[in-house]
Amino acid sequence: IAGKLTALFDRNVFKMSILGLKKKQPKTFKVKVITMDAEMEFSCEVKWKGKDLFDLVCRTVGLRETWFFGLRYTVKDTYAWLKPDKRVLDQEVPKDSPITFNFLAKFFPEKVEEELVQEITQHLFFLQVKKQILDEEIFCSPEASVLLASYAVQAKYGDFDTNFHKPGFLAQDELLPKTVSIQYQMTADMWEEKITAWYAEHRGLARDEAEMEYLKIAQDLEMYGVSYFEITQNKRDTNLLLGVDAQGLHIYSPNSKLAPNKSFPWSGIRNISYSEKEFTIKPLDKKKDVFKFYSSQLRVNKLILQLCIGNHDLFMRRRKVDSIEVQQMKAQAKEEKARKKMERQILAREKQMREEAERAKEEMERRLFQLQDEARLANEALLRSEETADLLAEKAQIAEEEAKLLAHKAAEAEQERQRLEVTAMKTKEEKRLMEQKMREAEQLAVKLVEQSERRLKEADHLKQDLTEAKDAERRAKQKLLEITKTTYPVRRIILSPPARLDFKDSDMKRLSMEIERERLEYMEKSKHLQDQLKELKSEIESLKLEEQQQQQASLYNLHSEARGYIPEPVYIHKLGLQETRSPPQSVQLNSVFIWPVYSLHHW
Repeated sequence: IAGKLTALFDRNVFKMSILGLKKKQPKTFKVKVITMDAEMEFSCEVKWKGKDLFDLVCRTVGLRETWFFGLRYTVKDTYAWLKPDKRVLDQEVPKDSPITFNFLAKFFPEKVEEELVQEITQHLFFLQVKKQILDEEIFCSPEASVLLASYAVQAKYGDFDTNFHKPGFLAQDELLPKTVSIQYQMTADMWEEKITAWYAEHRGLARDEAEMEYLKIAQDLEMYGVSYFEITQNKRDTNLLLGVDAQGLHIYSPNSKLAPNKSFPWSGIRNISYSEKEFTIKPLDKKKDVFKFYSSQLRVNKLILQLCIGNHDLFMRRRKVDSIEVQQMKAQAKEEKARKKMERQILAREKQMREEAERAKEEMERRLFQLQDEARLANEALLRSEETADLLAEKAQIAEEEAKLLAHKAAEAEQERQRLEVTAMKTKEEKRLMEQKMREAEQLAVKLVEQSERRLKEADHLKQDLTEAKDAERRAKQKLLEITKTTYPVRRIILSPPARLDFKDSDMKRLSMEIERERLEYMEKSKHLQDQLKELKSEIESLKLEEQQQQQASLYNLHSEARGYIPEPVYIHKLGLQETRSPPQSVQLNSVFIWPVYSLHHW
């Protein structure tokens, strides 16, 4: 029984503890917060105020410059900012689950370079301003759009590198407002070329530096940091636009958001108030008129007043000494920037050293390959040189033996040369004698020719005399016939001349016979002399041929003895055209004695 009571008691105690825990567990609701580069979900307690949720988001993001940002939500056709001193669920937030908020910059700095301390703050501003420019909430000229796009590319991709950033690498990025792209008849490739040209000039800029350069250009745009609201100066006037920014309040025409018609700087405003839909701006100078305008909704007036108070507070805060917190943040940011700069320099130096090492490695590898090739070629050349050396040694030995043989042959050739010189001298003497005989024979032939010509001339004279005698005889006979035909007795005179004429006729015949006989003798002598000349020329030619053959034979013997080989001569007979290796018994003119002739190149 005691054990059952104990168990029952323990069970009741356990149930009571569970019920106590359920009662102590607070009620929560889900919240979805969208930043410019992320989405976060939180589970919030019902009693949380706007400041609790905002601080949770800032701690999660790592943001310390909280005064620029806020949580914005959508209410019907407008938007509102979450109030920090009021519970979240008590405000006009959407009833969805989770409740969606946008973590955005609510107030903008006058000088981004001086006021934005943290890198995360700068990055969130960069993303928001970039989106506003691309969505055309902030007007930007085409030239400034291209320059801003180049800084955005530098912040995203780092330094330009032709090896990685090929044409078309920006095809998926939205960098220019649509109106700018449509305004000019340029293709996407042409715009990319222009952006890349600027992008290549930003080498060396880190991401935070490129984003800061982007914001420095953007803060000079007319619509930067301005919140616009539709108002009317009175219930019957045309619509106007009220602009609230870090400088003050501005009145615009509905169709022009760039140049304000009237401006109220924060330093010149004494008081701002609203009553339902009426909004009143009291200048610091009491002589100036109070400016009143009307808005369509009370919620809009509350939003305008909230923005005016926040911008005015920041305006006054900038003109005071920074708080301890801000000074610490700036000092830490300065140290952080110096550290990052040092790290970038070290990284750049290491990168440069690595690139130089890689280049040196590539050069060493190239040099190694070159040396390997040279070593391989040297080994091949060494092997070839060793083979050549062995071959040259063998050739040197053979050449030495051949040199000894050639020295012996040279001595024999010298003896043969001397013998041939003696023979040549004899041959020259014989040739000289033959030439002398030939000259004498030629002189004799010339004399005979002269005598023959003289005899021919004498024969011609004799023939002419003979012809003249025959003509005289014919005339005498003709006269005699004429006399015999006359009537005068002249017998004695007629009988005596015939005897005289017969004597002359016999003499002429005899003379003709003698001339003919002398002519025949001369012809025989001339023919005999011509035969002798022919025989003499034939002998001279044969002597010349023998001399040439002897010279060729001597040269061949010299060459053959130098090479250690003497081939047998070949004899070719002209008549039979037969070759024989045996020399002829006697050298005749109808046989040709041929010795092989070798060129000096063979030796």
